[in-house]
Amino acid sequence: MDLKGLFNKGKKMVDDRGGVESLKEDAQELAGIAKGKGSLTDKAKQAAEAVKEPGANEPDPQERHPNRQATNERRADADRQESKERRHP
Repeated sequence: MDLKGLFNKGKKMVDDRGGVESLKEDAQELAGIAKGKGSLTDKAKQAAEAVKEPGANEPDPQERHPNRQATNERRADADRQESKERRHP
């Protein structure tokens, strides 16, 4: 797999998690857990629960991803590019 294919897969994963803002919320939530009080085991359990669902406050899907059509277009472009790269290595 080339760098562009890896980039496209990463972009899909970010979009599946709800976009960049959702990832930022997750990072802030995890930072709060890490800085909080409690044992390392407790923090690990809290962090595992926190990353199961994208975003810190669980907003509505439309709220979390307001421009779904643009995301779907980017995914389709990435899929087409990946398919083209497979046919013409």
